[in-house]
Amino acid sequence: MSADGTVACATCHDPARAFTDGRPVSIGIHGRAGQRNAPTILNALYNKMQFWDGRARTLEEQASFPIINSFEMGQPNLDAAVTKLGAIEEYKQAFQKVFGRPLNGPDLLRAIAAYERTLVSFDSPFDHFIAGDQNAIDESAKRGWELFNTKARCNKCHALTETQRDVTNFTDFDFHNIGIGILRHNVAPLARKAEQEIASGHLEAVDRAAIQTDMSVLGRFLITKKEADIAAFKTPILRNILLTAPYFHDGSQETLWDVVDHYNKGDGLKNPWLDEDIQPLALTESEIDDLVAFLVSLTSPEYKELGTQELKHQQTLARKSRPQRDTKRAFGPKPVQPTPPGR
Repeated sequence: MSADGTVACATCHDPARAFTDGRPVSIGIHGRAGQRNAPTILNALYNKMQFWDGRARTLEEQASFPIINSFEMGQPNLDAAVTKLGAIEEYKQAFQKVFGRPLNGPDLLRAIAAYERTLVSFDSPFDHFIAGDQNAIDESAKRGWELFNTKARCNKCHALTETQRDVTNFTDFDFHNIGIGILRHNVAPLARKAEQEIASGHLEAVDRAAIQTDMSVLGRFLITKKEADIAAFKTPILRNILLTAPYFHDGSQETLWDVVDHYNKGDGLKNPWLDEDIQPLALTESEIDDLVAFLVSLTSPEYKELGTQELKHQQTLARKSRPQRDTKRAFGPKPVQPTPPGR
């Protein structure tokens, strides 16, 4: 559906890879690299907002942006995509049959969103464990589930409330600054630039900034212009998380061990906007392994073989390198958070 016929939805959301692409950031038309990691669209119907920064509220709205972004599909407008698809007789007939009218932009978006709503993935070993099968997951994963809700503090963001365990989507559907990517950018000037150049509510401009510029690091701030939202990104659903590497909005972490190491050290140095719940966790190596085992247990059966391959791959990487591991900081006090610039 791209302007040059080289990029489809499945280019970045490959069904064979749990509807991701395995890249740190996605590659669009003419080989252009964006700024964001492609999230899976499995269970996307449960998201209250779409994209890492929540700039779209519905799947229909979400579907429109990649089509017209010059770094993704590169169509000048939605009508151009309609014209391209309308040249294919099979699509013309299918849209006429389903919608009772000729192919048009809104119906194109409805069709994409309707398909995405069919992509529901549950029935993991963890689900069988919660349903009462004590043998569905091993002892390591069981310990990891306890850590997830206690010492590891994952439930601060990956649950609807801190008092009730979430066994469905493992998200609060909110946005948090967790310290990813912020040290690579001079964030305060970027925030001022965004305030000047991107009008509130101009979502196409937000989309371009998020995909094409360094302002991508500002996350939710691009939409709200609230200081508290600087570098805050959506808490993702954790189902099939093993299969969606590399991790975080910028694809900067290769393995689940890297992810846990990042949180373990309470990464908040030089980050005035860090979420208040981020702090050193003092997790031991065995506890980190247990937490990863729990996350692996969220893999649905249709991806069992792919999950086995991916786990071996990540284990190999983790044995060779753990760039986020910092035992001293993990077992140290919470760093003093710096004051935001201008205060």
